[in-house]
Amino acid sequence: MRFDAVVVGAGHNGLAAAIHLAAKGWKVAVVEGNSEPGGAVRTREVTLPGFRHDLCAMNLSMFAGSPFFAAYKQELLANGLGFAPAADCFASVFRDGTYLGVSTDLEKTVIGIAALSPDDAAAWRAMLSEFGSDAPHIFGLLGSPMPSFAAAKVLWNAWRQKGTGWIYDTARLLFASPRDFLDARFRNAKLKAMMGAWGLHLDFAPDIAGGALFPYLESMANQAFGMVIGQGGADTIVKAMTGVLKDKGGELLLGTSVDRIVTSGGKATGVILADGRRIEATRAVIANVNPKNLFGKMLDRDPKRDAFDHKISSFRAGPGTMMIHLALDGLPDWAAGDALKSFAYVHIAPDFEMMSKVYAEAAGGLLPAEPALVVGQPTAIEPSRAPQGKHVLWVQVRVLPAEFHGDTAGEITARNWDEAKEAYAERVLDIIERYAPGLRGKILGRSVFSPVDLERENPNLIGGDNLSGSHHLDQNFLFRPVAGYSRYKTPVASLYMCGASTWPGAGTGAGSGFLLAKMLAK
Repeated sequence: MRFDAVVVGAGHNGLAAAIHLAAKGWKVAVVEGNSEPGGAVRTREVTLPGFRHDLCAMNLSMFAGSPFFAAYKQELLANGLGFAPAADCFASVFRDGTYLGVSTDLEKTVIGIAALSPDDAAAWRAMLSEFGSDAPHIFGLLGSPMPSFAAAKVLWNAWRQKGTGWIYDTARLLFASPRDFLDARFRNAKLKAMMGAWGLHLDFAPDIAGGALFPYLESMANQAFGMVIGQGGADTIVKAMTGVLKDKGGELLLGTSVDRIVTSGGKATGVILADGRRIEATRAVIANVNPKNLFGKMLDRDPKRDAFDHKISSFRAGPGTMMIHLALDGLPDWAAGDALKSFAYVHIAPDFEMMSKVYAEAAGGLLPAEPALVVGQPTAIEPSRAPQGKHVLWVQVRVLPAEFHGDTAGEITARNWDEAKEAYAERVLDIIERYAPGLRGKILGRSVFSPVDLERENPNLIGGDNLSGSHHLDQNFLFRPVAGYSRYKTPVASLYMCGASTWPGAGTGAGSGFLLAKMLAK
């Protein structure tokens, strides 16, 4: 078989690259080792029949706001893409039985903040007002290759419109820790904890430099635009993308992994599949693959590449994640109030102290006594994912060690995830019960995916790292995945990288795949 481009990995970034190249007349094949496409964006019945669970990603707001979606909106919609908007986006619950949340209704959000601090309510309004004019510049920068003339143009236009002071302020935002950024703007600890919890969606504890951006963007974007999840499941974007790819003549090969990237004269010329088939690529091989797997397993060693390979071998994973999927007889009865039943996300990360502690424990190779939890309630927004009157709960456990040598609480004696995961899942349920008493009585079925299980499901999630690489400053922006290779090229001619391990990083925005394809199509 012979194609212009072969894409290795049918995650949404690989599919975005394939679609755009096919739209530009390239003959494209996408090869995926799993029997279903999607990578970390998959939906499956993992508890009971009729209960559809998003295995990893649930929030599709980044995809809905992405340049890729804007470019292919009508075709994606024609292939069945559906979004379900959440008016009540996210909330945090606190130890005293209260909560604070962000809804698309600004007045509703501000009333909750004002009850804690009138000054903070005014500061929230001011931040949202500034976000309206700042967002085009910030998202423009995040949506440009790094480095590039396009990124420089964004900064130039921002400087002309906003001035030198804004450039300095934005640079400070990019380098600030969540605590420093939030302490400078707000007074109330609950408001700061509610926003700072977003840092742990990546790998930013409150005091880690570079962690302020995500809490700022998520808080303001949810207030300004809301949150969306997938109609029927997050895999709605994958089903639509595979449909568009086929409409454009692209081929999708499932269930056979790529064993090796073929090179000749220092150039990638195709792939060899695990079943022995060879697929030639005349113009490009695009690897939507964690670079440690790409250069550690799929390519023969080349002494000329030793320095680069060494850098890639040092590419750090982020912390591990556990996913717990529950089939429920009803939504949790939150002690803080029934109003929480309408929120897409409920964070159980009540203060900066526990966020710092859980991160330190996991980094030290210990099972945290009190992990941070992201409790997703997708059927509160989109009930078709479960039988009538029933619900699914999506619980992401942050942050965990990929390997561990002890338990901070001194209760779990197992020293590997296969033996410890059910006991640790019980700890998680105990935590949720403190904030939503009676949850266990509603459980009809459950499925637990430890960090090891997540890597088995998707080899790109090394150690259960759902980020495909830490986003700390030395592995972000110009340094993702390593310095000098942030523009998707590799030392092997015609071999390119995309995916969460490359700029602009993790999330459902399909940014790296689309950016790479636009660069190649030129």
